[in-house]
Amino acid sequence: MLVLSGVAVIALGFLLRFNPLLVIIVAAGVTGLAAGLDPLAVLARFGHAFNETRYVTAIYMVLPVIGLLERAGLQARARSLVLGLKGLTVGRLLAGYLLFRQLSAALGLTAIAGHAQTVRPLVAPMAEAAAEGQGTADPEHVRALAAATDNIGLFFGEDIFIAIGSILLMKGVLEGYGIAIEPFHLSVWAIPTAIAAFLIHGLRLWLLDRRLAGAKR
Repeated sequence: MLVLSGVAVIALGFLLRFNPLLVIIVAAGVTGLAAGLDPLAVLARFGHAFNETRYVTAIYMVLPVIGLLERAGLQARARSLVLGLKGLTVGRLLAGYLLFRQLSAALGLTAIAGHAQTVRPLVAPMAEAAAEGQGTADPEHVRALAAATDNIGLFFGEDIFIAIGSILLMKGVLEGYGIAIEPFHLSVWAIPTAIAAFLIHGLRLWLLDRRLAGAKR
């Protein structure tokens, strides 16, 4: 059970609002030491994971493209598109994006959307325009809600895909405790959780629309 101490470190670090990257590194180190690995072995695992995936450098490829698109007026185009659609609210817009994000993540397409390539240049400006049409002037809240919608859609959608890292991690942990289970079964049982997440966050978005409609009156 000591190997689960990393989970407590993550929860405490996020609760105290420490740097997320630092929290993850410390949690991984604590987990490795609790599992009986020496510090050099833990450091070697970090190096191996970075060398194999190299996801950290992917952001340097995305940022220039997003910058060029924004300079060409991508956000302005997105806002004008939403302003021209009657009846579109911030809740309906984000609920549609949530459904898209969950379904695409469930198919393993986790990289076709995200904060850098979708939320900042497209979803957030469109949500802000929809909120302005409803009479609100709180762009920070709308941006945060757009980012949260992306997080929820990805987090609860990707576990439905059997070849995702989280499914394989759960399978490995369960096998370590003598519980044999197929990835497909883990994916199937992730579906009710994804549906519940959609309904709960969808309710939050619906309540936001009702609040904005009441304020506009």
